[in-house]
Amino acid sequence: MKMTVSVAASAPRANRSIGAILMDSGVLSPEDAERILLFQKEHGLRFGEAAIRLGLLSEADIQFALSRQFSYAYLRTMGDKKPLSDELVAAYQPFSPRVEQLRAIRSQLMLRWFDKAEQRQVLTVVGTEPGEGRSYLAANLAVVFSQLGERTLLIDADMRRPRQHELFLLQNKVGLSTVLSGRSRDEAIIRITDLAGLFVLPAGPVPPNPLELLSRLNFDEFLIHVRASFDMVIIDTPALSTGEDAAMISVRTGAALAVARNGQTRVASFNDMVQGLMNAGVAVVGSVLNEVPLKKAVK
Repeated sequence: MKMTVSVAASAPRANRSIGAILMDSGVLSPEDAERILLFQKEHGLRFGEAAIRLGLLSEADIQFALSRQFSYAYLRTMGDKKPLSDELVAAYQPFSPRVEQLRAIRSQLMLRWFDKAEQRQVLTVVGTEPGEGRSYLAANLAVVFSQLGERTLLIDADMRRPRQHELFLLQNKVGLSTVLSGRSRDEAIIRITDLAGLFVLPAGPVPPNPLELLSRLNFDEFLIHVRASFDMVIIDTPALSTGEDAAMISVRTGAALAVARNGQTRVASFNDMVQGLMNAGVAVVGSVLNEVPLKKAVK
């Protein structure tokens, strides 16, 4: 089966003023923008400084507008309405310590694996048990890579207990399962309009034969096409304890990032997983430990 992946063009870089961006976002009224401009001219200030002095905008408002000017997309909560799940901390809290850790992981992956010239664009996120944080890590890594300006595709290959459609508040009527079964094509890939450069392929309806779907040759064909269309492809997988899906996907992609959770993941199982992947020729490019215990102060 022939497949094509058509992807919308990247969002244009913002070149509007801070005031225009905030008015378009509903944060600033035209009347207040006029007050700020007058105050700015009278006192020789920058727009943001004048707005803060007048008490019409906060520092967070200015940071949000600057992020749009420099094409560093992140989201703000407006009341109770949220376009994505709170678990996507990289989208909502880009300057927090947790997201700094995610950016550090991103930097290591850029150094150790990702290289479009070498066709190393795909990475599988793996773990041994459910609840270790694979979906959380895969989703937030996809966000921080897109914030770097990379065209990033997040694939939910957990066709047993899918999670990515819940994190991105998407329908799950089509996805990887329908693509591999020939019932849908590139329309299953969804552009996340609030985060420029980020695309998600949900898992789709849970099939009775996920391992068999992944064994088909059209999965390899699909990977070839997404490599040609995206700078980064991150694949979320089910726990190894639930089936061989993650191992099979890792072999097909060639690289894996191993995830463990403190107090939950068994060291022996984790070591067996990593060794098994390496024996199969998979490059295990790193490991991430979730919920690292705090060090006690030395008395």
